[in-house]
Amino acid sequence: MKINPLKGMKDYLPEEMQLRDYVQGKILEIYRQSGFERIATPMLEDMENLDKSDGGDNLNLIFKVLKRGEKLDAALAEGGEKALSDMGLRYDLTLPLSRYYAANRASLPVPFKVIQTDRVFRAERPQKGRMREFVQCDIDILGDESQNAEIELIDVTARALMAIGFADFTVNINDRRMLRSMLSSMGFAQESLDSVCVTFDKLDKIGPEGVRSELTEKECPEAAVKALMDFLSGGDFTLDRVAEYVSDKSLSDGLTRIIDTVRVLADGKYGIEYAPSLVRGQGYYTGAVFEVTCPAFSGAIAGGGRYDHMIGKFIGQEVPAVGFSIGFERICGILMEERFKAPAPKKLALLYRDEADFAQVLQKAQRLRGEYNVTVLPQQKKLGKQLGSLEAAGFSAAAFFDNEDIKVLGKKDGE
Repeated sequence: MKINPLKGMKDYLPEEMQLRDYVQGKILEIYRQSGFERIATPMLEDMENLDKSDGGDNLNLIFKVLKRGEKLDAALAEGGEKALSDMGLRYDLTLPLSRYYAANRASLPVPFKVIQTDRVFRAERPQKGRMREFVQCDIDILGDESQNAEIELIDVTARALMAIGFADFTVNINDRRMLRSMLSSMGFAQESLDSVCVTFDKLDKIGPEGVRSELTEKECPEAAVKALMDFLSGGDFTLDRVAEYVSDKSLSDGLTRIIDTVRVLADGKYGIEYAPSLVRGQGYYTGAVFEVTCPAFSGAIAGGGRYDHMIGKFIGQEVPAVGFSIGFERICGILMEERFKAPAPKKLALLYRDEADFAQVLQKAQRLRGEYNVTVLPQQKKLGKQLGSLEAAGFSAAAFFDNEDIKVLGKKDGE
């Protein structure tokens, strides 16, 4: 029997769970204060739903579940990979939410402001920062087509990050419709825009020449590639400059309103910037997309966007939807590396001897729980050694069943 967890999955020690509980608790506190309600969905989804969810590269990372019993025997006889599986583990929380809303919309408010904090699964190649099982913390607004939904999600997410202790972060925002319109006006074919956007999204990592090389390898029109390179060599990528390539002025006006409003709400505590190359990998995004970055750490610590077509796949009519997900695992990893200690109630050990009435021991523990988190433990013969072990384990005090003494740990007698 193997004692280690599977690759890409992890056991968490009590200290790690204390941190994770604290972070999730702070996030939930801000979400709920802002009027969002929590739901839960199953970890398993129908494979047809997952396959049609426009999840980008994540569709190649789905853990598929084999059919069972006679259905599996029939599938094996039929052959073909798709015939073997009828369900899979969710790779994010957006597809399950869309299905949930489609099934329950008659009993849900409009707009529906919803919280999801739960585990998701991806068949990643395990490495630092990429787990096969991880937690996502999402908030979504369904049924609001106005930019107020994006503004509120950014505001709530920023306040949650600040409550955890993050500062000096920047919300980077773009609108996929503007980017696609600009690329189309430069001569890229409509059917190639998704692929071109994926390459353009790498601009910060591979630079303009890397973008040129990749688009050339994809056999994009030479004139279109040149037009994009001329644009990239023209200096700062301002919203006004990109808007010159976009026929629909309402797109740039809408993005300007979001940015200006969030700046008022931020009041200098964090930034918001237009990021013309931001795309995000999921194919289901239809409009505004955003990511949060912090100069002290590489990579994004939160991200999201608008996905107005997803629910329509289930009910045949569009429902406006937009969501923002905090990178829970990323944040916990950063805090662990910084040796952050989550605030916690004081821990007290109530020590009792073997001859004590255990019911009375537990009753005394309950009386002490107004001020402490109390753990009852047998008193050992070498009391000094036991008290040292308790102090090392994070206990702040020890009490004794047979008297009223409370010994504060970490302090010498007389202090």
